[in-house]
Amino acid sequence: MIKKTIIASLLAFASLSASAQTSLDLSRYQVSGTYNLDTLSDMGLEASAVTYARDRGSLFFVGDEGLGVVEISLTGQTLGQMNFNWTGTGSTNNDAEGLTYLGNGVLVVAEERLQDAFKFNYVAGGTVALANAEFVSIGTTVGNVGTEGISYDPRNGSFVSVKQDGPVALLAGGLTFAQGGGVSSMSTLYSGTTSLFGVNSFSDVQTLSPIDALVGTAAADNLLILSLDSKKLIEINRSGQVLSSLDLSGVTNQAIEGVTVDEKGTIYLVAEDSGMPNSKLFVLTAPVPEPETYAMLLAGLGLLGAVARRRKLAA
Repeated sequence: MIKKTIIASLLAFASLSASAQTSLDLSRYQVSGTYNLDTLSDMGLEASAVTYARDRGSLFFVGDEGLGVVEISLTGQTLGQMNFNWTGTGSTNNDAEGLTYLGNGVLVVAEERLQDAFKFNYVAGGTVALANAEFVSIGTTVGNVGTEGISYDPRNGSFVSVKQDGPVALLAGGLTFAQGGGVSSMSTLYSGTTSLFGVNSFSDVQTLSPIDALVGTAAADNLLILSLDSKKLIEINRSGQVLSSLDLSGVTNQAIEGVTVDEKGTIYLVAEDSGMPNSKLFVLTAPVPEPETYAMLLAGLGLLGAVARRRKLAA
């Protein structure tokens, strides 16, 4: 009986390890925490994008009113905020829909309609004049169907971004930021006139390379794509294959617009207030074996080896 239990555990562990090589497997995830975000004189409303700052152990989010960026703990407590000044950028809606963290306090915010990405240093309590910041255009100016998400890949300094609709599109490549406008070498990987990857619109995107357990595996190259209209989070590889998905329809009636991950593989989602008093942060986790479990499995493997040797000698 013990032998069978050990074998079953080892097989389950092997299966988990094998799947982790190619996929994060969103089907394993469930909501483990829900937190209200402070309104902060409306800066904390309409949460539309979120990003994880590993060197700070915190999250940043923006609302699509473009009032500024807010730093929060991993359980939603406000740690600080910084105002945006859009004067001179050409933006008429200040529609901040994309956000990603480069490290050392440096953030990039993307304005949906301009399809411009602005790089700036976060200073709690300060104000950033975005017209004076280094920026780069990802695409031409469009209506309310433009850049909805952007994510940084720390492996090589590249970026991925998504366009919401008309058509939906996934882009990848390099961005060089400069005052007065930098250079984009991003190209469209996939696009669709009405839907793509089985979803009807794109709301955000996140690279999986920051997850420590995926380093050196094929899964590190995968992407998470969030769709508000389809109420779904999907995982795809760079070949456009959908590897796993998670139905978000039961999570909340509020509009989920932003996604990010930390080095442990924890997923963070932000949702607009959508007529409720607060925007929300949702934390999604997947059960993983504890260190003690790994030790037990290794010990079991050693036990099986010892039993096999004894039987061989007895024969």
